[in-house]
Amino acid sequence: MKNLKPRQEVPELIVKTTKGLKWNLRDNKPDNFTMVIFYRGIHCPVCKKYLEELNTKIEDFKDKGINVICVSSNNEELAQKTVEEWDIENLNIGYNFSVEDGRKWDLFVSEGIKDSEPEVFVEPALFLIKPDNTLYSASIQSMPFARPKFDELLKSISFVLKEDYPARGEA
Repeated sequence: MKNLKPRQEVPELIVKTTKGLKWNLRDNKPDNFTMVIFYRGIHCPVCKKYLEELNTKIEDFKDKGINVICVSSNNEELAQKTVEEWDIENLNIGYNFSVEDGRKWDLFVSEGIKDSEPEVFVEPALFLIKPDNTLYSASIQSMPFARPKFDELLKSISFVLKEDYPARGEA
């Protein structure tokens, strides 16, 4: 692991979205950051709760100049079902993210242990990426639990922007 380091360019990220668009990180031009959230998929009740909470705070992130995309390994059918069944209408949902690409992003990969789980899938992560496509911060999980709290993240981003706080952890 440790392919990614702060202040270095992140891997390519191109996904199709449930809104019918092809989303490319390189074409994304946020005022401050792009927040990429990788989630396990429709089988995960923790992901449902997490993304539904984000859905209620998405305008707060936009107000801070942050573009947001949520990405899973789910196929198009499961991604569309996710949008229909979860309360996430304000979110941009990407799908068909490959496990191989997940490894380039240093994501943990799990094998399904229940019938409701895919054969393999990526575990959750949250990345803040600067407009020049360099990594600012990363939170990478090996389990569905203990993800960054959105209210705390919003406060931290306010501090970072006010103080022009640099990315850390690159040494």
